[in-house]
Amino acid sequence: MEGSNGHSKINGSSEADFGKGICDLTSARDAVRQIKNSDGAVEAESAGTLVRQLSEAPRREIEDLVGKLMKLHKKLQADGDRIQLDIEEYTNLNERVMQLTDIVADSVGKLPDRPRN
Repeated sequence: MEGSNGHSKINGSSEADFGKGICDLTSARDAVRQIKNSDGAVEAESAGTLVRQLSEAPRREIEDLVGKLMKLHKKLQADGDRIQLDIEEYTNLNERVMQLTDIVADSVGKLPDRPRN
C-alpha cells in the first residue's frame, strides 16, 4: 500500500519483525563476544551452537510459511474440485433444459390450429 508521497507504508507486523531482527542480531553479537577464547578466536563448538541459534528463527519462519502454503494449496485444490463439480452440474442442467425446450416446442407444433373469430 502506498502513501500520498508514493512511499510504501510499513505495517505494524513488519515493524515488529524488523525490531525482532535487530534484537536477534544484538543477541548474536553478544553471543560471539562470549564465545571468543583468550586468543580472540571463536571456538568451533561454540560457533556451531551460535549458527544453530541464529538459524533457528529463520528456519521456524520458513516452516511456518511452508505450512501456510500447504494449507492454501489444499484450499485451492478443494475449491477447484468444487468449481469443477458445479460446472458439470450446470452443464447437465443446461442439457436437460434444452431437451425440455425441444419437447415443448415439438408439442406446441403438433397442436391443431385454432380457428380465428
